[in-house]
Amino acid sequence: MPRIYIETHGCQMNEADSQYIVDRAVDAGYTLAVRPEDANVVVLNTCTVRDKAERRAYGRMHHFKRLKERDPAVRLVVAGCLAEQDRDRMQRVAPHVDAVFGTSELAALGDRLDAWQPEYDDLAALDDETLASDRTLFEPLGGTADCIPGAFSHLRAFVTVQRGCSYYCTFCIVPHVRGRFDHRPLHDILADVRERVVAGAREVMLVGQTVNAWRDAARNADFGDLCRAAASVEGLERLTFISPHPKDFTEKMIAEFAAIEPLNPRIHLPLQSGSDVVLRRMNRKYTRAGFEERVRAIRHFLPNWAITTDIIVGFPGESEEDFEQTLDIVRDGVFANAFTFMYSPRRGTPAARWAAVDKNIVAARFRRLVQLQNDIIQAYHARKIGSVTRCLVVGTSKKDPMKLTAKALDNVTVVGPKPPDYDEERYAREPWLDVEIETAHAWGCTGSIVRRAERFADCGIAVPTPAIDLALAMRA
Repeated sequence: MPRIYIETHGCQMNEADSQYIVDRAVDAGYTLAVRPEDANVVVLNTCTVRDKAERRAYGRMHHFKRLKERDPAVRLVVAGCLAEQDRDRMQRVAPHVDAVFGTSELAALGDRLDAWQPEYDDLAALDDETLASDRTLFEPLGGTADCIPGAFSHLRAFVTVQRGCSYYCTFCIVPHVRGRFDHRPLHDILADVRERVVAGAREVMLVGQTVNAWRDAARNADFGDLCRAAASVEGLERLTFISPHPKDFTEKMIAEFAAIEPLNPRIHLPLQSGSDVVLRRMNRKYTRAGFEERVRAIRHFLPNWAITTDIIVGFPGESEEDFEQTLDIVRDGVFANAFTFMYSPRRGTPAARWAAVDKNIVAARFRRLVQLQNDIIQAYHARKIGSVTRCLVVGTSKKDPMKLTAKALDNVTVVGPKPPDYDEERYAREPWLDVEIETAHAWGCTGSIVRRAERFADCGIAVPTPAIDLALAMRA
């Protein structure tokens, strides 16, 4: 049976696209490979939102050339936003790539997998010497080997509600590589949610490039209606969404969220800049006052929800005064977390043609922003110390195999030692963990797992105390 490996770089839209690819591949008779060197077909799903992502993608294509040299029958496929943008250039720079599929061609990629499937039987094995000499194959360069059917992979699922974007922010390549808004019908979305729940998902994320702009004109339904309908799907435990736009949050929609119990208490509200001058140049379609009005509405109707954000530093034309206005908003402690970026020009966008801010100034501003926001994030996390927080398990910590990583409902990362009764199969059946928070960091929290539960609403079962903790308690 042929094997396929899929490596994903970029946002949740790409992760959702990768899931579609793997669904088509499995239907066509492929199994999933954990490593690229074990696959007959290698798919690299690429991002082009920043220059670093683009360079990583081309670097990874170079790594995969090694697989083609070993076995010319291996197919290397590049998909995603960079494939859409650089189709012609890519085939010149990386002629060993067999096929390139843009963001609008996922169905065609599925058809190609169908056509290739009968050609494969056995895969030539990599010898030990080759493996030792080319460790780059094992380094995804910031991407992830997605869709591998691990013990916990079914617990979270993505459902795409909308593709593309029609807002044309001057820094953003997305409308050029994913097209304008294309909203999926409500009944199709709900069918996907039901399918994910039946497959074992405890949490479903609704995904769109500007997700809260979603509309179903035939039903006169907006995104609030969609969330309410999705939350009512039988068996769904938790619901979340990414990534909204401040312009499309109405007070009505925010008020409706308060009545949708399964919604996770977190709203991602991308600020980008606190300066009206910069926001106009970015074509963000809201002002600072408009953004702050959305924040007040969230605080009024959803007082316990976390607000997270995106901020760009050093956008062309950004003055020190403009930057200080961004810091003013951050100092207010609005954001429980922030994804901060130094501006990166993207080919094909208007801002790429504008005069850049001096890179040393940008770097200095970025350091100031990160230090300020990290202090606020750590203070937010510190408020959890002493509480018991229910989290959904992610899996074994990448940094310490003796610990588990989980996500709280507000998306905070929580890490704790594996309990003595840890068993992968058991914790996949009972994936909700109650963690007593002990320490706070800018990246998240650490603590001790005290209970596990099969369903979010369950009280949970006490887990044994680690022997070392018990000994310390007796000594005290």
